[in-house]
Amino acid sequence: MERKNIAFPCAPEDLRDLRAGDMVSLSGVIYTARDAAHKKMAELLRRGESLPVDLKGHALYYAGPAPARPGRIIGSIGPTTSGRMDPYTPALLEQGVLGLIGKGRRSPEVRQALMRHGAVYFGATGGAAALLCGAIRGASVVAFEDLATEAIRCLEVEDFPLVVLLDSHGGDLYEEGPKVYRK
Repeated sequence: MERKNIAFPCAPEDLRDLRAGDMVSLSGVIYTARDAAHKKMAELLRRGESLPVDLKGHALYYAGPAPARPGRIIGSIGPTTSGRMDPYTPALLEQGVLGLIGKGRRSPEVRQALMRHGAVYFGATGGAAALLCGAIRGASVVAFEDLATEAIRCLEVEDFPLVVLLDSHGGDLYEEGPKVYRK
């Protein structure tokens, strides 16, 4: 299957042709954010404050890296279960986030918010964290340094391998994949 090349940051129209099941090679800038960072961002938004990073047109990778070995940019960095971020996700999509990267199913509210904002949920292969870090060309903490591995990091990635799990049209690989397999 041919891989589609996607670059972040982007605009909703750059993601419009993606469909659930498409293999993607992502390059550009993405941000990491796990549970604790999501909670802090939600608190800022509730108070009417700005986020510490402008996420408009960007993707959030639900991951926290292991410490980097000497001479390495970053340690292994695999996806965490995305459903834990579901309570915070619609508000972040309202802020202009266009890509979500993780693993596992999402709530109906997140699925609806993805369609409303023209955003896409990508899957990264769980268990391949050491391999995924090979696509990372740069990494720096940009917010919430006190959260250690859960701090928000800016990652520069090149050919980061992903699959579209939920597209902006309501396509869901978790539903469609088994149907294709049964045929």
